[in-house]
Amino acid sequence: MTPIQELIDQLQNKYEQLQQSGDLVAAMYVQDAIELAHPMLEKEKEIICNAFSDAQHGAVESRWTAEEYFEEIFKTK
Repeated sequence: MTPIQELIDQLQNKYEQLQQSGDLVAAMYVQDAIELAHPMLEKEKEIICNAFSDAQHGAVESRWTAEEYFEEIFKTK
């Protein structure tokens, strides 16, 4: 299970808890978050596949660590 899939599962569980407790406004907001997360599944898949492909084809410079690769690809710094 990917991190986004885990997040969606956790949100779904929270949604069900909120519905059962009668907090329908909060449940509505959690449902909105679930709907926003679903399109991220395809993006997450694309990123994972690209990283695998880069490594498989030697596109990643061997001097990079995994963390440096992440920072370069996602411009975290």
